[in-house]
Amino acid sequence: MDFPTKLYIDGALCEGSARQDVFNPATEERVATVHTAGLADAQRALEAARDAFPRWSATPIAERQAWMRKLREEVVAHEDFLRDCIHHEMGKPWAQTLEDWDRLVVSLDFYAEEIARIHDVGLADRAGTHTHRMVHEAAGVALAYLAWNFPLLNLAFKIGPAMAAGCPIIIRPSEQTPISAYAVGMLCEKIGLPRGAVQILCTDGYDVADAMTASTIPQVITLIGSTGTGQHIMRTGATSIKRYSMELGGNAPVLVFEDADLDLAADIVCGVKFSNAGQICVSPNRVFVASSVHAAFADKVTARAKAAKTGFDKTADIATGPVIDRRAWIRIKGLINDAVAEGAELLAGGDRPAQLNKGHYLAPTVLDRVTETMAVYRQETFGPIVSLIPFDSETDLTAMANDCEEGGLTAYIFTRDLARAEAYAAKLRYGEIQINGVKYDIDLPHGGIGQSGIGHDCSALALRDYLIEKRITRALDDTDFEGLNA
Repeated sequence: MDFPTKLYIDGALCEGSARQDVFNPATEERVATVHTAGLADAQRALEAARDAFPRWSATPIAERQAWMRKLREEVVAHEDFLRDCIHHEMGKPWAQTLEDWDRLVVSLDFYAEEIARIHDVGLADRAGTHTHRMVHEAAGVALAYLAWNFPLLNLAFKIGPAMAAGCPIIIRPSEQTPISAYAVGMLCEKIGLPRGAVQILCTDGYDVADAMTASTIPQVITLIGSTGTGQHIMRTGATSIKRYSMELGGNAPVLVFEDADLDLAADIVCGVKFSNAGQICVSPNRVFVASSVHAAFADKVTARAKAAKTGFDKTADIATGPVIDRRAWIRIKGLINDAVAEGAELLAGGDRPAQLNKGHYLAPTVLDRVTETMAVYRQETFGPIVSLIPFDSETDLTAMANDCEEGGLTAYIFTRDLARAEAYAAKLRYGEIQINGVKYDIDLPHGGIGQSGIGHDCSALALRDYLIEKRITRALDDTDFEGLNA
């Protein structure tokens, strides 16, 4: 299969100043050699977006909506192709590529509709001498840095609100998964999207990305990535006043109480943890289990881990694919070895699946009796590891769950006592609290607290990250008062 390889800048596909190989982590084979942007290419993208801003932001909403729907139609028509891009650049199980593709479809739909719900707001004047209204305008050029774990989903969360708001956007996909993003650039060129409204380019090294961040052209910088990357971008971008919208790291706790539906909890913990090889920002990392049900819950999680199928087969029901690369495999394996050396019990997995001798696979893993001194407890694992931590009535569960250096993105609570669930939800310092279930959708806000981010992805809140509010005040004259008196 021939995969897209070219940058998309100023309305056209183009070559870059360098090349980069992309490898499938499931097979370790080269998938494609793609073009990447050097400093000159990146500057051209910035200038194209800057020059497009007056035109694109002034384009009537109905016309921008029409362009979004044209792009949506092409995304729908090219479903298999887009999913194949993800399947091969990530080694992601075929069934799991559906979410990536679907989020792009629904994002273009949702934000095309949501922008029409943004209205000017009238403000009262206490003295009755002026009229006031708040209007909404595009914030400016947006620069988006994407993580590799959900190549199209992450792109969807940025391109939808930016296009709707009228912000020209420069999308920099991860160098590990640029192919599906380049495919979107191909579709943008196919529909004849106005020049400069969208640029998509993978950069030749981090110095090029840093130059884009340091540029005074972007007014909005948005990121899906680690907390450390977010801090670096904010430092580098301090050359001018910019707005930031960032979804960063987390170390999600799960609270499983003695009255929980253990099968439900095990299904959700394992489903989210083993899907995408655990490379999910909201993936359960630290699973606190009441001592009275700890053994039963450990058995259920272990059984699910051992039953989860791993591999790279488009026709099979695969639960867990490979981690993204050899470096990630070594890091995750090191967390497991460290935990076992410090006293954790390995109940399942812990190494490469026996039947797979190629690819960066790590078997779904369960570690029991993990403690707060272990690296696997302190760090966001971003791998298929369930860490079980028993607790009793003497445990300060709130303090342990909130003890997260990387900030708070998502927490999970399982109990039939809804009063207890609500009490803990109020005390947990996380942007999202999931009680007896898990739900994400384009209309639901997604964002963290503290070191886990700024702003939101999804929902109307994300759209507002790309809009500014401006007050227009007019003094009433004699004619206005005559009208009022009449």
